Amino acid sequence: MEEAARFAAMMEEGAALRRRLASEAAGTLIAVVDACETAIRAGGRLFFCGNGGSAADAQHLATELLVRLRSSVERPSWPAIALTLDPTALTAGGNDYGFEEVFARPLSGLGRAGDVLFGITTSGKSPNVLRALETARGMGIATVGLLGGDGGPARALCDHALVVPSSVTARIQEAHIALGHAVMELLEDRLVRS
Repeated sequence: MEEAARFAAMMEEGAALRRRLASEAAGTLIAVVDACETAIRAGGRLFFCGNGGSAADAQHLATELLVRLRSSVERPSWPAIALTLDPTALTAGGNDYGFEEVFARPLSGLGRAGDVLFGITTSGKSPNVLRALETARGMGIATVGLLGGDGGPARALCDHALVVPSSVTARIQEAHIALGHAVMELLEDRLVRS
């Protein structure tokens, strides 16, 4: 396939996924916004975790809350923590407890009932994200999954699962950031209005 045609196919594939999510995921996405709004209004925090590109997405979305999403909206900083940000905690946790515990261990110390955890995994199978979701559930923390494919085992651990129905990692990650931005923008609208 010629490169221009391949590029067009990539763009269309991503656009088709976003159109499908727009029609099928709205209810779940609004429930995620509800959970985030409830947490922040009650003085809670939002946590984010993932590996590789999903770790970058976790940091990106947490920053949208800590700093700002839109330059046209002036508002306070809101409490959000990417569990991927501290290399000392990640390496100590991996060394002392194993890589499966690198998100669950700090979450158990920082989180509390009423918070929200976003577990981001394109396969729905990342062991450390699964452990973080399990830990969150045990602590009364609402669980949100940004997942791919059929959601994998992570789907059952999520109170709210936003599943991108694709097996192509790049398309899933593109949709994850679009979904994350939609959550953050709607949340920002709600919190700024009141």
